[in-house]
Amino acid sequence: MKTAISIRDDIFEAAERVALEMGISRSELYSKAVELFVSRHENERVTERLDAVYGEAGSSSALDGTLATLQTLSLPTDEEW
Repeated sequence: MKTAISIRDDIFEAAERVALEMGISRSELYSKAVELFVSRHENERVTERLDAVYGEAGSSSALDGTLATLQTLSLPTDEEW
């Protein structure tokens, strides 16, 4: 699909250099850049959804001390590692 965009001159010139160095067309460079941006945005949305399910950053997900002790005691003691 064709589209028209407006970007600053310095970004355009930098993109031209990168496309030339990579040996790809300007269209391919812009397409790859948008694809990468969209992919990163989708990954951020996954992180946000996981945070909503598992809690905010910084919240404690530590195992209850009593439960941890009971789980440790339930392990065989004669097992070699």
